[in-house]
Amino acid sequence: MASLSLKHIYKKYPGGVTAVSDFCLEIKDKEFLILVGPSGCGKSTTLRMIAGLEEITEGELWIGDILVNDISPKDRDIAMVFQNYALYPHMTVFDNMAFGLKLRKIPKEEIKRRVEEAARILDINHLLERRPKALSGGQKQRVALGRAIVRNPKVFLLDEPLSNLDAKLRASMRTELTKLHQKVGTTFVYVTHDQTEAMTMATRIVVMKDGLIQQVDTPQNLYDSPVNLFVAGFIGTPQMNFITSKLEKKGDDLYITFGSNSVKLPADKANSPALKEYIGQEVIAGIRPEALHDDEYNMEKLKDSIITTSVDVTELMGAEIYLYLGFDGQEDATNGKSIIARVSSRSTARAGDTIKIAMDTSRMHIFDKDTERCIIH
Repeated sequence: MASLSLKHIYKKYPGGVTAVSDFCLEIKDKEFLILVGPSGCGKSTTLRMIAGLEEITEGELWIGDILVNDISPKDRDIAMVFQNYALYPHMTVFDNMAFGLKLRKIPKEEIKRRVEEAARILDINHLLERRPKALSGGQKQRVALGRAIVRNPKVFLLDEPLSNLDAKLRASMRTELTKLHQKVGTTFVYVTHDQTEAMTMATRIVVMKDGLIQQVDTPQNLYDSPVNLFVAGFIGTPQMNFITSKLEKKGDDLYITFGSNSVKLPADKANSPALKEYIGQEVIAGIRPEALHDDEYNMEKLKDSIITTSVDVTELMGAEIYLYLGFDGQEDATNGKSIIARVSSRSTARAGDTIKIAMDTSRMHIFDKDTERCIIH
């Protein structure tokens, strides 16, 4: 097993295109680390540099205590699982899983033992004599994982391995991958643009944008304490609401005002030294959909932070309803759309209604409008 150390890694292409900039990260032994970000942010390029499939322009990559910049992919003791499975169509499942071991001249009995053990872990024993064309998408994915497991690598690299599966199968495979990581006890480095996968499987998440690391943290800390507007908007479904607002002091209290609405900040936020220099200035208020309420209990509890809104659209999700809301003087800081409230399915709000919404300002984040950095959580 092995830890990984990426020290000031850069990937620059001819023509001055920089795909990855100053990437510094320590990946612990047996960690399930996920790189997440929008398409083109550099996450797959980073994974391919770890694998040796892309040359590192600058910086050092260590696997354990070995510098591997100039070591070929086959000698790095890593296994990579690709998005398209990359199975040999003319070979059986057994032969696909055994192929890499045969190239290494592993004895036949040892190959058989390893393949059967991996097949048992992945519950594909009954598929060993089939060819890939006779397999479903989920079965092909398991075979691709099995081919990696039999090699007993120090590090597993997975490049969007679930993106070709349907929604139901993706959900079950997320669980299977988490179980697999616990069973094999190896370091996993996983790339996805799907933040649901990242939130449900990772021990830590690296959020990337434009080749730069934005934040590295546990899933819960990323959700609760995003460092900037990008991370706040990327992590969470539906995404955080952003409202361009003004920070105003009234007596001893601090208020966020937007349009004709004014909501009082709790004392711990109002007394924060970080906010003092922003009084009288425009800021961006961020609040998650589940921190907006339309029930009587929260209306009474949060009576200092009630706003009047109009319901544009409702989406029934079964256990809850998403309310898309507009309000007087609204200016969404990111995309001009409605803010979203995530409320109980017992809500009586309907499209076209004018309703009151209570904001739980204890869960509000305040961002600097210019730098987009979070001022206070």
